[in-house]
Amino acid sequence: MKLGAFSVSLSVKDLNASKEFYEHLGFVVFGGGMDKNYLIMKNEHTLIGLFQGMFAGNILTFNPGWDENAKNLEEFDDIRKIQRQLKTKGIAIHPEADENTTGPASFMVTDPDGNVVLFDQHR
Repeated sequence: MKLGAFSVSLSVKDLNASKEFYEHLGFVVFGGGMDKNYLIMKNEHTLIGLFQGMFAGNILTFNPGWDENAKNLEEFDDIRKIQRQLKTKGIAIHPEADENTTGPASFMVTDPDGNVVLFDQHR
């Protein structure tokens, strides 16, 4: 399964304070915006997302079709294919991506310890 770029999406209380903290760790703003209440930050090949007021808890995120620089991958597994593969393994998916569509879509699963994993395809 080709899952694409990986990042950790963190639910933060104060976007500015979190930005400053991660800058001290060597991260730089890569995407998003303070006006949008989220930032994507990068340190070499490592990506984190800082999200203020958008969701509770932290989320592991995969972006099929993208590399860690948000550049399109030539070959990747479409999100609907990944969803079908996980379903055949008995993994519960909620919410599901619409199987009758193409292009951008997302779905989520929860691991045995309650950690949410988001699959979010942008193309």
